[in-house]
Amino acid sequence: MTSSKVNLENYLNNHYVHRSNWLRAAVLGANDGILSTASIAIGVAAASETRDPLILATLAGLVAGALSMAAGEYVLLSSQTDIELADIERERKELEEMPELELQRLAEIYENRGLKKETAQIVAEELTEHDVLGAHVRDELGINEVSQANPLQAAIASGAAFTFGGALPFLVTLFFPLSSMEYSIYGITSISLILLGAVSAKTGGSSIKKAVFRITFWGTAAMGLTAFVGYLFNVGIS
Repeated sequence: MTSSKVNLENYLNNHYVHRSNWLRAAVLGANDGILSTASIAIGVAAASETRDPLILATLAGLVAGALSMAAGEYVLLSSQTDIELADIERERKELEEMPELELQRLAEIYENRGLKKETAQIVAEELTEHDVLGAHVRDELGINEVSQANPLQAAIASGAAFTFGGALPFLVTLFFPLSSMEYSIYGITSISLILLGAVSAKTGGSSIKKAVFRITFWGTAAMGLTAFVGYLFNVGIS
């Protein structure tokens, strides 16, 4: 019995959906860090003749972006958690007030998933005896350990990933020649986006080619448009 349980846990751990929450926040944070910071740097570089305003704008964008990403993830997932808890509490009251109706609703869910009516009724009754609230939360509300929000984890992952991603173009503004700054930022950023797409696809078990193309295409478009705006409103910042 113990061996079967261990094998089942190992099997479930091999599925990438268990990584979806923190992976989404980390990839989104890193992508935004690289792209937002690089876009700011390219835009300012196109309108500036000196390094100081470029460094200041890029650093400000990096710090503000990391804090914004972390706060945004925390607020968003905290709201999701509040909704989930409210639904669970509502379900708890319904189970107390109308247990028979809730049992029938659970049986109908299993029947709609393909079980015979008699089998669905038996499964619903046995799960109700084992953990009535857990069964309804999982199968009626669709809330489980995989999908359940973790605001703090997502906020930390997103903020840290944004900082790491944004540090790459920021280092370019510090050390690369000013005369070819836009091209340097674009080149380093493109390489970073390609690596991020490959790593995120590998970690999530999806297509590396699709991920790399998607992230590089939109990253290039964003940097190109920002550079164009910088050139368009070039005021010779010094």
